[in-house]
Amino acid sequence: MVQNILQKLGYGVFTLYGVATVVFLLFNVLPGDPARMMLDQRQDSEQLAMVKKKYGFDKPLITQYFYYLNDISVVSFHSNTSDDFSFIEDDKYSIFFEVPFDDFQIVLKAPYLRKSFQKNGKPVSEIISETLPNTAVLATASIGIALVIGVLFGIFSALWKDTFFDKFIAVVSTLGMSLPSFLSAIIFAWLFGFVLKEYTNLNMTGSLFEVDDFGEGSVLRLKNLILPAIVLGIRPLAVVIQLMRNSLLEVLNQDYIRTAKAKGLSQFQIVKNHAFKNAMNPVVTAISGWFASMLAGAVFVEYIFNWNGLGKEIVEALNTLDQPVIMGAVLVIASLFILINILVDLIYSWLDPKIRLG
Repeated sequence: MVQNILQKLGYGVFTLYGVATVVFLLFNVLPGDPARMMLDQRQDSEQLAMVKKKYGFDKPLITQYFYYLNDISVVSFHSNTSDDFSFIEDDKYSIFFEVPFDDFQIVLKAPYLRKSFQKNGKPVSEIISETLPNTAVLATASIGIALVIGVLFGIFSALWKDTFFDKFIAVVSTLGMSLPSFLSAIIFAWLFGFVLKEYTNLNMTGSLFEVDDFGEGSVLRLKNLILPAIVLGIRPLAVVIQLMRNSLLEVLNQDYIRTAKAKGLSQFQIVKNHAFKNAMNPVVTAISGWFASMLAGAVFVEYIFNWNGLGKEIVEALNTLDQPVIMGAVLVIASLFILINILVDLIYSWLDPKIRLG
């Protein structure tokens, strides 16, 4: 199992390298001068030249590419010359350990995602650290709703196969899977945040933390989590119900379940002690994929509900062509996908002893 995890980490490094390469090339073939974006309307030729030199935009594309890999890498090489772009600056890198040489030094550091073009040079890592937790809270709440309700309804549908309840849940699940997130977000925001606001006391838009009525600080608004969490959880809920139903039906037809029935065990004991864990394998796979995609931004839902998460930040960065924010967000998302896949392997090892032995 440990060898499998290490192997996945190795694949993950190559995956991140590929993602970084594609993202860099994509944003460097798009029209637009990064130096002009940073200076906005205040640039002159002298300022433009200074910014290009400071950030390495005056270098050939291949050189800029290696500078970029050097920045996002944990182990990097840096010049001892102050006029070189890779020179160590106090406010640029978070250094853990360094090995100095005559003309350069090798550094162990946190990945440097550079600074925003549009937000007064704010570090991208700070922007992501401020927005990603909000997206994580939203994704966790959505997955929690989908998992708890979906597993319960899936079990009941399997146990009451071909009844009215089973058919009704199947219809609702189909509608849930086919309903686009942006459409359900608009409907829920309008219906529960506007039409029925008097009864629900919910807002059409809002984030987890908002400025208080006196403008002196931020306050926690948990009620703003309800509508986006439900909307974001609709599609994974529909998937979990069907997966749990079909998987449990398959498990209940196994020989060892028939043996358990022959021993006189109740249906509740059979499901709880024998069938449940084995039926959860496809559900875990689906939930891990949905959770990773939700952490990728839940772009439409966050934007419609004005939820201050990574998805909303990505949309704003795309509108303003804030390349470092987009590139940094994509790398963080790719890293999360890799880590979540490894976590799923660990969960599999708990659910299935055969995997643990492997």
